[in-house]
Amino acid sequence: MAASHKSTALVTGASVGIGLEFCRQLAARGHDLVVVARDPARLEAAATQLRTELGVEVEVLVTDLGDRDDLARVEARLADPDRPVDLLVNNAGFGLLGRFLDNSVEDETQMLEVLVTAVMRLSHAALTGMAARGHGGIINVSSVAAFLPRGTYGAAKAWVNSFTSWASAEYGSRGVKVMALCPGFTRTEFHQRMGAQRGRGPLWLEPEFLVRTALADFDKGRSMSIPGAQYKAITALTRLVPRRALLGYQSMGRR
Repeated sequence: MAASHKSTALVTGASVGIGLEFCRQLAARGHDLVVVARDPARLEAAATQLRTELGVEVEVLVTDLGDRDDLARVEARLADPDRPVDLLVNNAGFGLLGRFLDNSVEDETQMLEVLVTAVMRLSHAALTGMAARGHGGIINVSSVAAFLPRGTYGAAKAWVNSFTSWASAEYGSRGVKVMALCPGFTRTEFHQRMGAQRGRGPLWLEPEFLVRTALADFDKGRSMSIPGAQYKAITALTRLVPRRALLGYQSMGRR
C-alpha cells in the first residue's frame, strides 16, 4: 500500500485505542476509511476528527460484531464490488477478566464470536474481492497471549495466528498480503473495560509505536508483526520452553 495510492481501509474497533490509531496513520498515508465500532457517539466523534484533521473521506458503520445481523452488514460492505476495500484491519476485540468457569458460557461464546467468527467471516468477504482483483491486504490484530496456553482468549488468538499464516501463504501469490499483529501490553482502554488496571513499566507499549511498527512490517510483506524487542524475546522464549511449563506460567496478559 504505497502512500501515493488512494485506497480505502476498513477498520473494526475504530473508535478508540489501537483501532483509532490505525485510522490516524492510514489516513495520514492517504487512505479513505470505513470505520466500524459499537458506540455511535464515540465513532462519530472519531470520524469527524479524522475528516477535519486529515482530510479523508470517512464512512461510519455502527456495528456490534457479536451480532450476526450486524456482522452481515460489514460483510456486505467488504464484498461490494462498486466500492472496493483495499485493506481490512480486523482489530475489534475484548477480553474476560475471570477464569473460564467463573465466566458464563454466554460471555465466553460472545467473546469467540468477536475474536474468531467475525475475523473469519470478514476475512472471507474481503478476500473474495481482493483475490479476484489481484491486490489487497488484511491485518488481523492478534496478541502475544496467542503464544501462551492460557484460557479461551489466548486460544482464540492462537487461531488468528494460524489462520493468518495460512491465508498469507494461500493468497500471497494472488497479490493479497495477510499479516497478524501480536501486541503485548498496550496503553489503551482494553484492560479497563475488562475491569483490570492498566499498568506501567517497560512492558507497556504506546499505540502509535505499535501501529507504526505494524504498518512498516506489513509494507515489507511480513506475515507476522511483534512490536517491541521485549515481546520478540518473550515470544521466542515460548518456543524454547516446554509446553508443560508454559501451562503453569501466568499469562502475559491480553491486548
